[in-house]
This record gives sequence, structure tokens and C-alpha cells, in this order.
Amino acid sequence: MQKLINWLETSFQPKMNKINHNIWVVTLKDSMLQILPFILLGSIFCVGAVVEEWISLPFSLWTPFGWTMGMVSVLIAFLIPFNFCEKKRLRKNRIIAGSTGLILFFISITPQIMIEGNPGFGSDAFGAGGMFCAMITGIITCIVFNLFGKFSFFKEDSAIPDFVRQWFDALLPIGLVIFCGFLLVEVFNVDLYAISVSIFMPLQGVLNTWYGFILMNFFYCFIYSMGIASWVLTPVTQPVRLASITANIALAAAGTATAANLNMFTDSMIFSTYLWWGGIACTLPLVGFLAMSKSKKLKSLGRACIGPAIFNINEPVVFGCIAWNPVMMLPMWIIGIVLPSIVWIGCKVLAFAPITTIQFDLWYCPFGISTWIATQGSIAAIVLALICLVVAALIWYPFFKAYEKQCIEEEANND
Repeated sequence: MQKLINWLETSFQPKMNKINHNIWVVTLKDSMLQILPFILLGSIFCVGAVVEEWISLPFSLWTPFGWTMGMVSVLIAFLIPFNFCEKKRLRKNRIIAGSTGLILFFISITPQIMIEGNPGFGSDAFGAGGMFCAMITGIITCIVFNLFGKFSFFKEDSAIPDFVRQWFDALLPIGLVIFCGFLLVEVFNVDLYAISVSIFMPLQGVLNTWYGFILMNFFYCFIYSMGIASWVLTPVTQPVRLASITANIALAAAGTATAANLNMFTDSMIFSTYLWWGGIACTLPLVGFLAMSKSKKLKSLGRACIGPAIFNINEPVVFGCIAWNPVMMLPMWIIGIVLPSIVWIGCKVLAFAPITTIQFDLWYCPFGISTWIATQGSIAAIVLALICLVVAALIWYPFFKAYEKQCIEEEANND
């Protein structure tokens, strides 16, 4: 075990940190995080729209849902070039770059909108369906502006005002992006939207298999046990989660949703319904054990963590006693395999509990309440969530007792 810890400290963690600080990863991650308010608001509208099944309203909450969740790709297409220029210290070009990325995205999805024949902004391409296309067009725009961001038609000592120079200097990267996009899509009939979907669709398919679902949730726990937040994976996982729940909503609306065809890899299934009571790795029972510990240090830590844990915030307990602690890292890894397996069997194999068909991304809502809302009042879902909680408690307990014994001995020696 110690050899493994040493390898993780000296080899794995430095490489992960290097990836985490890569400008492209940071740009994509920040852009994804910046659209979260729209996703959270969309979740509220989606939950409210469920009420329409029982109460007749003079309006439909699916409309504001479409103007929030249904616009995430548009926001991403703007934010990726904007954030890239911000981080590359090309701040004068950030709004122009974001706007150019937005135009390239619109050019790219034009064939898809024409195929759908959907007027206005109702196309799936504007929402989660176009997320991967928005990422690709955003990255292309970033590359062009990175190449020509410091280019100028004028000398530094030119008498022309700065704002005029900026207008002319921006013409080259804007023109390249838009004209190349026009040539590809309109002249050569290249469907960038279809290409982007075909590139990333295998990833969505893999993460919605039993092994992909379990492996990714284990990886969340694995890197978190080393103090690396799961947000580092956001550029890869968030588009898949959004596309998966969008497909689930469509299946439910069509009346064809079954356990066999619904997707499991969604925000609500992972963060709000069954798995992570108290935060990633289901640390709520551990916080309870700590709060009742015979060790003064652990008791203080546990009591300080109770409030955050109720709202699924577990950084205090993770960094307080789990991260880089071999005794507590191991149960975190075990839970990352066992709990997703239980949920997959309960929802997919046995069809005992429902798979969520509404967007519920309020991860800070206490479990139990969030389970009830996300599954639209399913008792079976509550039962499965409680099973996960009990199993997690059984896994945490022996390792907690071993760590508690160490802490008590250390406190006795210090006294």
C-alpha cells in the first residue's frame, strides 16, 4: 500500500496537477462552470414543469426551461474563446473572440437546423445536443485568435487611436474564422455538427454502459482521495451528462422511456438521487462517526463538518482526514466501485428504482429530499438511496475505527 501511495504522490498527482493547470483544460473547465447558474435555474423550471401533470397552468414552464438549459451550447460557444483570451492576456480581443466563436457555432449548426425544420431557437443544437460542436468551434476560434491576437497592421508609434487600431487588427482573425466556416459548411457542404457528434458519441455511449458508469464514478473518488476535485473532469463529463439527461427527458415526453433505454450518466443520478450522500464517496456516515469519535481531534472535525455535509459539501472532511491518508483513501476507492454497482443493478438490471427523467442539478439539496424530487416521489428510489447510505456506512466504519485508534494513541502520547 505504501508503494502505491508513494507512486501516487511522486508520479500520478504531479501529472494530474499539470493537466489541471493546462490552459486548454482550465479554459474548458471554467467555461463549463460559468454556465452552471443557467443549468441550475433550468433544473428548477424542469421540476416545476412536472407540476403541470397535475395542475393546469396558464403557461408552460418548459418554455423558460428551453431558454436556460436549451441555450447552454450558445453560451459555451461564446465563453470558450472569451476565457481563452482572458487567460492568454489578450483581453482586448476577448469579447470579439467570444462573438466570433458564437458566429462560427451558428454557421456550423445551420445544416442541422435545416434538417430539423425547427424555426426559432427550439433546435436541440442550441442546448445540450450542440455542446460538443460548441466546444470544437470555440477551440478553433481560440487557435486563430492565439495566432493573430498580437498581430497589428500598424506600428506601435502610429498616431491612429487605439480603438481604431483594434477594429482593423481584429478584422484578420474574424475574417479567417467566419470565411473558413462559410467555405466548409456552405460551399463544401461539411456538416461540422454531425462530425462533432460522431466524434464524441462513443464517449457518451461508453459512460452510459455499466462499466463506464462504475469506472467514472470510481475515478471521481480516486482523484478526490488525493485532493484533486472532480471539477477537473468537467470538460469531458459535463457535456455527456447534459446530453444524457436531455435524451431521457425526450424519451419521457414521448412516452417511450424504459429502464433499458434511459441513460444513467446524468447529474441527477450521480449527484442528487442515490449515490453521494454528503458529497462524493458518500461521506455523510463518516461525518457522523467522526462527530461521535472518542478522539478529540476527530470529534471536533466531525462536528464542524455536519452542517456542510447535510448540503453535500465535503471538502472539510476530505481534506481533514481522507486526502493522502492511506487508511481512509482505501474505503473511498471501495465505495467508488460498490455504490455505483448497487445503483446500476437496482435501476438497470432489476428496474427496482426509477432512472431520473427530469433535470435536477441542485446538488446542494439534502439527500432524501433531492431523491424524492428527482424521481417525482418514488418510494423505491428512497429505499435504494437508503441502501446506498447503509452500505457506505458499513464500508467506512472499520477503517474509521482503525484511524480513530491511531489518533487516540497519538493524543495519549502528546499528553
